[in-house]
Amino acid sequence: MALKDTLKQKIEEFRPRTAKLVKEHGKVIIDQVTIDQAIGGARDVRCLVTDISYLDPQEGIRFRGKTIPETFEALPKAPGSKYPTVESFWYFLLTGDVPTDAQVSEVVAEWKTRQVVPQYVFDVLRALPRDTHPMTMLSIGLLTLQKDSKFLAYYNSGRFHKMAAWEYVYEDATDLVARIPIVAAFIYNLKYRGDKQNAIDPSLDMGANFAHMIGQSLEYRDVARMYFILHSDHESGNVSAHTTHLVHSALSDPYYAYSAGLNGLAGPLHGLANQEVLSWTMEFQKKYCADQEPTKELVTKALWDTLNAGQVIPGYGHAVLRKTDPRYMSQREYCLNTPGLRDDPLFKLVSMIFEVAPGVLTEHGKTKNPWPNVDAQSGVIQWYYGVKEWDYYTVLFGVGRALGCMANITWDRGLGYAIERPKSVTTAMLEKWAAEGGRKLG
Repeated sequence: MALKDTLKQKIEEFRPRTAKLVKEHGKVIIDQVTIDQAIGGARDVRCLVTDISYLDPQEGIRFRGKTIPETFEALPKAPGSKYPTVESFWYFLLTGDVPTDAQVSEVVAEWKTRQVVPQYVFDVLRALPRDTHPMTMLSIGLLTLQKDSKFLAYYNSGRFHKMAAWEYVYEDATDLVARIPIVAAFIYNLKYRGDKQNAIDPSLDMGANFAHMIGQSLEYRDVARMYFILHSDHESGNVSAHTTHLVHSALSDPYYAYSAGLNGLAGPLHGLANQEVLSWTMEFQKKYCADQEPTKELVTKALWDTLNAGQVIPGYGHAVLRKTDPRYMSQREYCLNTPGLRDDPLFKLVSMIFEVAPGVLTEHGKTKNPWPNVDAQSGVIQWYYGVKEWDYYTVLFGVGRALGCMANITWDRGLGYAIERPKSVTTAMLEKWAAEGGRKLG
């Protein structure tokens, strides 16, 4: 059975569950909202639904119920690789089922038919000033593709039906995830390789082909596969995922929706963090251990110097997690198992900071989560393989995050979710309720 047919069956079987919840249990209270949450960005307010992934504060991310190690173990591997293809992961995110080798091959073949990017997209990108930020280019590239939206054509056809709309979102979503690495590779080559473009290799899976297109080594193919999967989804509350969901809830097509999500991802408190961590780590290396090995004693003193100067240790802490980010550990495992990389001075410094920083931050007492997040490691790997253009790191994040965002909005339409419209209040209302000990309900 083809992926779309399998997904159709899954959606139709799932719809009664959400319908029953709304009809029979719609007024059941699942959370309360406090004033500090209302002012502080709705932190931890339970008001979004996704079955694609769940972020547990102690356990970390689960994709369709599986931890990261379980996901990597369960999914079929790319030929000659210890890592699954991105295509197999896409099947898994959409359906919750581990695909067979034959099903993966079908998805790989389907993406080949969808990955052709019209020449006018490249023409638009070439017309931009060469110093345009690569995330701006990626967003513009997706918006340029928008004219081909199958969902938009269906909406404008005069035969739009709410419960059939998901099929056209699926078409756009699959086109987008197949095309975005092609656009991203083009941007890299345009900006950093003198517009030297490598043609698509039709024999390769998405991760391997991306490595090929940016002129990378064979070893980097696994880096791409791992990186895109690890950055794919982190439940719905993060800026890029929530923005994509929010914009699409107005029935904006997937291109509009994910372009908006990318613009959120570009923010320094979200996707930009990885390059900031790398910059800080390299400055740390230059200042404290340019001519010596990073010892526990040296790094401990250096971290205390950093904190006592009123600075933070970037890459440590997370809005939700209260343990080491499993995505960090997956990347660390890759580094430790890769000859050359495990002996790289920058990785050895990052590894020593990992051993020391949690204890220092705990003793310092001002950090809720003293453990590293995904950004504490990812830039080091890219730097080692020669991808040294920091501004581009968020583009890599955006290619991976497209998988989760597109899987989510496909299911949003499949289940007929409503336009998102939270209620606002005024500061005066908050002050009144604070004086009264809370808002009077009823």
